[in-house]
Amino acid sequence: MAFLIVLAALAFLMMAAYRGYSVILFAPVAALGAVLLTDPALVAPMFTGLFMDRMVGFLKLYFPVFMLGAVFGKLIELSGFSKAIVAATIGLVGRGRAILSIVLVCALLTYGGVSLFVVVFAVYPFAAELFRASDIPKRLIPGTIALGAFTFTMDSLPGTPQIQNIIPTAFFGTTAWAAPWLGTIGSVFILLAGLAYLESRRRKAAAAGEGYGTDLANEPAPFGHGRLAHPLVALLPLVLVGVANKLFTDWIPRAYGPTASFAPSVVGPAEPVVQQVSKVAAIWAVEGALLAGILCVLAFAWRPVVARFAEGSRSAVGGALLASMNTASEYGFGAVIAALPGFKLVADGLHAIPHPLVNEAVTVTALAGITGSASGGMGIALAAMAHTFIANAQAAGIPMEVLHRVAAMASGGMDTLPHNGAVITLLAVTGLTHRQAYRDIFAITVVKTLAVFVVIALFALTGLV
Repeated sequence: MAFLIVLAALAFLMMAAYRGYSVILFAPVAALGAVLLTDPALVAPMFTGLFMDRMVGFLKLYFPVFMLGAVFGKLIELSGFSKAIVAATIGLVGRGRAILSIVLVCALLTYGGVSLFVVVFAVYPFAAELFRASDIPKRLIPGTIALGAFTFTMDSLPGTPQIQNIIPTAFFGTTAWAAPWLGTIGSVFILLAGLAYLESRRRKAAAAGEGYGTDLANEPAPFGHGRLAHPLVALLPLVLVGVANKLFTDWIPRAYGPTASFAPSVVGPAEPVVQQVSKVAAIWAVEGALLAGILCVLAFAWRPVVARFAEGSRSAVGGALLASMNTASEYGFGAVIAALPGFKLVADGLHAIPHPLVNEAVTVTALAGITGSASGGMGIALAAMAHTFIANAQAAGIPMEVLHRVAAMASGGMDTLPHNGAVITLLAVTGLTHRQAYRDIFAITVVKTLAVFVVIALFALTGLV
């Protein structure tokens, strides 16, 4: 019964998200409904002590990233840089390769260390411009961005600095470059299969006479300020964000050390504030990089930006509030579900899968799907079962590097179900609904999930690491 309660809560939230209802409202309804059916006395304590605690904790850490990312993306739009990049891209690769262009831009930013959420905000303005210029249906933009930002550069390609590739290092004693051959082959499989799918969808739409679309929501404003910027100038802020993120990531821990503390200047005695720098260094780095990108746009496009900055910044901050609240609600939902007895039954039941790598892959991707979070599901799975994965792998002669790569890739598989925070953010930013665009996101998810088992099979057949 406890297991059915967890499944019912998950199904209810996915259905609410798919039908367009607010996840901010229905995530706590689904989570607390499951608690009510499990132990009614825990509804209030779970809501305040767990759901709200995790939700507010997420906003405390990540809202500045959402806000700065949204402002950065809006300035890229207002400056006309998005249109300049689109015009250069069309001239370089042709109108028929718009999907490939957006995937590569997303991949470069993600592999450069830019947050997945920031990539959504930054890339959407010129993705819309490019798809409109190429007359490709707007509904394909979310699937295209998902392929470039949420898949191979998130957790498959060796060396990626995204959190999904960093979490396993603490459990398996590996590095971000673990299993380079398996990760690279898996990345190529995802990229080629994903592009083949999206191109087939584009050709089918073209054959049916379907264009970009009309009466669409959240459309970037057309640029009307005369001559476009040089493409290299337009690309500079995006490149600067990636480079600055890397530099700040290396510099901040050296500058501050493990902790930073200060005594608040208030009336009366006050406890010193101590900040664990290691827990926030990556977030500070992204925030600093986004500020550098914003200043770069202002330096090169002051006049067109400042004329519409008041209106543009209001819409950007509004979008950031909605996106961050959606994701934070999902985070709270996942925390509550993970605390229920039914979730433990799911985790314990996954122990029955005999093959060590298949066991790990199914466990991680199942828990990521239930919690709606790649990092959250993997963190729960490895915290609870890493010792079992390691013991089984050692008995079967499987290197820790392979465990790392399989866990990382599996985390980004079925986590992108309809209730996933990144999916909801992506759809909110692009102004599309689950009904319009989720089919393509899910297809990319299937490709990503399949790639994990391709890698496992490749290792079993060849021993390649």
